[in-house]
Amino acid sequence: MFVDECTIKIQAGDGGRGCIAFRREKYEPWGGPNGGDGGKGGDVILIGDVNTNNLVDYKFQPHRKGERGEHGLGKDCSGKEGVNAELRMPLGTVVTDVESGQIVAEVIEDGQRIVLCKGGNGGWGNTHFKTPTNRAPKRANDGQPGERGSFKLILKSIADVGLVGFPNAGKSSLTKQLTKAHPKTAAYPFTTLHPQIGVIELFDEFGGSKRLLLADIPGLIEGANENKGLGHRFLRHIERCALLILIIDMAGNDGRHPWDDYKHLLRELKLYDPLLLKKPRLVVANKMDLPDFKANLVKFKKKHDVAVLPISCLETLGIERLKKDLFKRVATFRTQEKKAACRPTGRNS
Repeated sequence: MFVDECTIKIQAGDGGRGCIAFRREKYEPWGGPNGGDGGKGGDVILIGDVNTNNLVDYKFQPHRKGERGEHGLGKDCSGKEGVNAELRMPLGTVVTDVESGQIVAEVIEDGQRIVLCKGGNGGWGNTHFKTPTNRAPKRANDGQPGERGSFKLILKSIADVGLVGFPNAGKSSLTKQLTKAHPKTAAYPFTTLHPQIGVIELFDEFGGSKRLLLADIPGLIEGANENKGLGHRFLRHIERCALLILIIDMAGNDGRHPWDDYKHLLRELKLYDPLLLKKPRLVVANKMDLPDFKANLVKFKKKHDVAVLPISCLETLGIERLKKDLFKRVATFRTQEKKAACRPTGRNS
């Protein structure tokens, strides 16, 4: 089961109570206070984990709790701190506070640690309340309660390349050719029911390799942005991509016109989020092994003035060229992204 959205209720551990105790030793029957402090409650911590790819664990176990700190003991012994509750999150998880609707955290790096709710501090033992006028205080603090709350988890996959197209355009077949992923393929729509993340690997002549992550989302249909079909709820998985591949069935096998498919894809992306159209994109024309491909490609180029890369997933034609082109385009985008991040935002005074 693939789960990319769920709500969790979490509570950090309460702090332990401080202790009221006095020294009672031989020859010192009225020793001073020696009550220890309570232990701190365990935090609830989110940890980015590259080996976790969805939120299914939190769908069926939504309640998570940090351990309470131990109470203080005599002889100035402090209570043990509570164990943290560590929640491993897939990269790209956005955490929103249910009550306020505000985004409170984003998990984007492997090993990243975010304290979502802090455990309560332990209470002071009576040692802290000793004064010159009160040398035997019978007072200690309770531990503070841990933070708690309800949070919505939304997964937005982190991938370099997003693959978008209508059902039966060949997205899953292309994913198989480009990556080591093995999505289901068949001659009927919606064989892909959830996003697939695959690794594109390119080897050089020296034996080295470079990698890109590819996100294949379920096929879109017209009205996807209005919650129609399967693709509408998965468009979020391409928001973070550096490059979009728009794959078109140029042979028009399902009775659709390729030029209309391209127009409708752009429309659905724009209606979902206009910023998606500002991303670099590459139009890939699939099924060049079929007879109607060439005539449709000519018509397509007349109607849309965009560069088109022809391929055939069935006969693996143009796949290596596409792979090299993807690495080149993503590298260019990342370089521009770094330059923009380093560019000063204002004038020096």
